[in-house]
Amino acid sequence: MEIARLGPGDANALGDLNRFFARVFPDPELLDHPGLEDDAASLWLADERNVALVARAGDAIVGGLVAYRLDKIEGRREFYLYDLAVDEGYRRRGIATALIGELQNIARAAGSWMIFVQADYGDDPAVALYEKLGVREDVMHFDIVP
Repeated sequence: MEIARLGPGDANALGDLNRFFARVFPDPELLDHPGLEDDAASLWLADERNVALVARAGDAIVGGLVAYRLDKIEGRREFYLYDLAVDEGYRRRGIATALIGELQNIARAAGSWMIFVQADYGDDPAVALYEKLGVREDVMHFDIVP
């Protein structure tokens, strides 16, 4: 199993990751978008505030993580783990934990004080994973239309 951070030359792999998420998440209609054009994907990947990690078995993506670095006005830096998924046939092998471990390395090197993530009620495997790795806080989440 190989864990790798995608970089500016990996625009095609970022598209593959987007399609992977669309396939494994319970509501693929929310994620089944064409993704960024190659030039935009390269720019996105060149921005150190954006993190895209893939777990590969051979050439196939079997897990992925996307996170965003937030540089806050009080001078602290944190990362928001936005997407994390592992192919059903590869679960319970430590892939999600390894992806988060790599994000922890990236966050530590960037001087971050925290990584935060949300999980939905009913997503018991995600809740169990995050409770194993961190402290649970119950908060309310609101979507505000721009």
